[in-house]
Amino acid sequence: MFVPLRANRGAPLGRANPLAKIGAAAALMLAAFISIDLATPAILLLILFAAVPLSGLRAGDVVARSWPLLVAATLLALLNALFAATPSGASLVSLGPVDLRAGSLVQGAALGLRVLVVALSGMLALVTIDPTDLADSLQQQAHLGPRVAVGALAAFRFAPILALEWQTLRLARRARGVEAGRSPLAAARIVGGQLFAMLVGAVRRATRLATAMESRGFGSRTCRSQAREQRMRPGDWWLLAGAAGCGAGAVAVSLALGSWRFVFG
Repeated sequence: MFVPLRANRGAPLGRANPLAKIGAAAALMLAAFISIDLATPAILLLILFAAVPLSGLRAGDVVARSWPLLVAATLLALLNALFAATPSGASLVSLGPVDLRAGSLVQGAALGLRVLVVALSGMLALVTIDPTDLADSLQQQAHLGPRVAVGALAAFRFAPILALEWQTLRLARRARGVEAGRSPLAAARIVGGQLFAMLVGAVRRATRLATAMESRGFGSRTCRSQAREQRMRPGDWWLLAGAAGCGAGAVAVSLALGSWRFVFG
C-alpha cells in the first residue's frame, strides 16, 4: 500500500498528454455526477476496468490498491440505503427501527458506484502522469503560471514521501507501545495524532522548499524557457473524444433502459 504504482510509460495512456488524461477523467466523472441511477455508473465502471490494461497496470494491482475505496463505497451505499430520507420499494429487512427497502438499496448502490467511478477514473489518470510532464503541460497547453505548475509538480513529488512518512509514524508509535487495541476511540485518537504530525511535517517541508526555490532565483524573471515540449497529438484528442463518447454512451444506454435520472431533476 505504501509503494507507488508505476505505470508503463510505453502504454497508450502513459504516452498521452497529461491534460488529455485529466480531461478524459473529468468527462467520465461528469457523466457519473449528473446521473443518479444504477445503470450509468455500472456501465462507466465496466469501461474503466476495461481501460486498465491501456495504462500498463495489472487489474489485480489496481483492485489490491483500491480496496479502501471499495470498503468506503460499500459502507456509504449501506448507510444511504438504511437511512434514506425517503424510503421506497418493498421492505427487504425489518429489524426494529431498521427498515431496508429495495428502492433505497438501489439508490445506495448507485451512490456507491458513482464514488467508485470518480475514484477509479482519477486514479487511472494520476498514476499514468509523470509530474514533470504535467508541469510542462500546465504551462504550455493550459498557459498557467510557473508558480502553479511547479506547485503541482512538488505536490506530485511529495505524495510518495507522505505515504512513507505515514508508515514511519505508525511504526514509531508502535515501537513506543502506543496501541489502540480493540478500542475504536483509541484508534481514532491515534490516527488523528498521526494526521496532525503529518500536517506539521508537510508545512515545514513546504516552507523549506519555498525558501530554497526563492534563494535560487525562482520567480525573479517573468519569462521562462521550456526544456521539454508538450503537444496535443491526434491520439490525445481521440482520448478526449473517446472518454466523452463513453460518458454519453452510458447515459444513452441508461435512457434506453428507462432508468436514467438527472441529479437535479
